[in-house]
Amino acid sequence: MGGDLADVRLWAGELEAVHERFVHRFSREEPRQSALAYMRGLVAPLERKNGWTLAEGAGHGGPDRMHRLLNRIEWDADEVLDDVRDYVVEHLGDRDAVLIVDDTGFLKKGVRSAGVQRQYSGTAGRTENSQIGVFLAYATGRGRTLIDLRLYLPTSWTDDRERCRRAGIDDSVAFETKVAMAKAMVRKAIADRIPFGWVTADAAYGFSKGWRFELEQADVFHVMATTRHDTVVTRWSIDPVHDLFPALPRQKWKRRSCGEGAHGRRIYDWARVEVRPWHREDRRHWVIARRSVSRPEEISYYIAYCPADTTLDELIRIAGSRWAVEECFQTAKQECGLDNYQVRRYPGWHRHMTLAMAAHACLTVLRARELDMDKAETDPPSSSA
Repeated sequence: MGGDLADVRLWAGELEAVHERFVHRFSREEPRQSALAYMRGLVAPLERKNGWTLAEGAGHGGPDRMHRLLNRIEWDADEVLDDVRDYVVEHLGDRDAVLIVDDTGFLKKGVRSAGVQRQYSGTAGRTENSQIGVFLAYATGRGRTLIDLRLYLPTSWTDDRERCRRAGIDDSVAFETKVAMAKAMVRKAIADRIPFGWVTADAAYGFSKGWRFELEQADVFHVMATTRHDTVVTRWSIDPVHDLFPALPRQKWKRRSCGEGAHGRRIYDWARVEVRPWHREDRRHWVIARRSVSRPEEISYYIAYCPADTTLDELIRIAGSRWAVEECFQTAKQECGLDNYQVRRYPGWHRHMTLAMAAHACLTVLRARELDMDKAETDPPSSSA
């Protein structure tokens, strides 16, 4: 019991530290306190995390203050998110960090929630009435958390400006593809000098030759999943990536783990083929194949741009790091209420997501500190001569 109380105090103290980063973004005391109470409620062990339960946890007589925080009081979620990202970088910042792009679905009823329509949701694994958020995760050896986001607005919304206005979507917000949103978030991370070494994404994003070229022009190293029909320039021609591997000698395939999964280590057979020769001496382009051990006909492909001395093991590590964003979605939904919200308007969605991401960042930093303490206790003291 004493340990549980100590944990609660630890979480409460760190939430206050995160809150202190952005408290100046609110002009009045009520929203300042409501934002802190909202985050406390998001990490509390509540069965459901909605306006009523969060208000009860905060000791409010009803949900009005929480609703005002998300829907009516003026504050800029983008500014708060910048402050949260700075907190993440201060505690987890690493020049070898990986930026990971992915989207996740939020199942919704009705037609009034901003961006909602029947669309494919990876969360549900099928087409459902849902909203889709595109997120940017920051992954290091000490922890991983979400640092940026966009709400995808289908053309059924952006072509109907009156519908957009009713949902709080400004006339200046035009249609953007998910890939365009991914580009914008990574550009912002580069412009704001976020320390990182690599970018990765699944094939829904990685197939974009335009984005890969943009990253290459900025000399941003990347390992991007792509489709088997994607084409690359080889020494003599332009070939689909799946044509590069059938004739590869058996010894070129290496059995490696690309990280821990829900059912243990993710072990595959891996191989790589160099493409786009004669580019520049200190850089290389590779196509990487990941083949299932039990079902060798199942092969996934990646395209990499990296320093010339990058090993296959390092490229496998980057490819495998993509699953960190799935872990972020899972923990942020289960522990921080990322998918528990009752807002319909565009600004309210971003505000809820920002506060949930702040709570997730807080828990991630606390866990990183625990790992550091555990490591310090198990590592033998260094001896001095």
